[in-house]
Amino acid sequence: MSLRIIDLAHNDFEGDLPEMYLRSLKATMNVDEGNMTRKYMGEEYYQDSVMVTIKGLEIEFVKILNTFTTIDLSSNKFQGEIPKSIGNLNSLRGLNLSHNNLAGHIPSSFGNLKLLESLDLSSNKLIGRIPQELTSLTFLEVLNLSQNHLTGFIPQGNQFDTFGNDSYNENSGLCGFPLSKKCIIDETPESSKEANAEFDGGFDWKITLMGYGCGLIIGLSLGCLIFLIGKPKWLTTMVEENIHKKITRSKKGTCRRGARRK
Repeated sequence: MSLRIIDLAHNDFEGDLPEMYLRSLKATMNVDEGNMTRKYMGEEYYQDSVMVTIKGLEIEFVKILNTFTTIDLSSNKFQGEIPKSIGNLNSLRGLNLSHNNLAGHIPSSFGNLKLLESLDLSSNKLIGRIPQELTSLTFLEVLNLSQNHLTGFIPQGNQFDTFGNDSYNENSGLCGFPLSKKCIIDETPESSKEANAEFDGGFDWKITLMGYGCGLIIGLSLGCLIFLIGKPKWLTTMVEENIHKKITRSKKGTCRRGARRK
């Protein structure tokens, strides 16, 4: 398909995003950069005007470069996960999927959208971390990930160092610059963690302490029971037999010594 501008915003479309159709947008893939430069110098334009929401603004384009490509599916009822195949549309300049019911993670394949200038995924139900791969989008001027359920560190570097709080509002699980919420960093070295994990796996102190505790309780209970009910018969018999054996042995020894003296 040779479509370069897709604007289906503010409708009632629902269901999953049409991955099959998105994969077929050949005009948004692999634009020749040499050819693109010539078109920027004043060659091919669309003469028809069109209203496009890009970089957070609704703009009327009177003349549109043949290389300009954008997708706006915002303000619908799309649900499900964002197709990873969108990352193959590497000539996209703008992508707006905001105000839908999209869930799941932000695809790391978005890092392939090297020409992307505007990315709006706000007001969805996205979860997980912001992919580090997005820091490679060096043309990105506008980023809006607000009103989702994203968590973890906000990536740093390149264009991400220029975005403010508004790009991340209402994601309570996010932390780090530019937000005031600091990330809790575990400074324990990985080697120490692995050693501790192996030690814990080979010897469980909790089980050992529980065993000692149970033994102590049982021992004390038996001791108290013996003193409360008096001397048990088996214990008395055993003690008396031991005393009798000692006395018998003592008498035999005395008799033998007396016989030797005579």
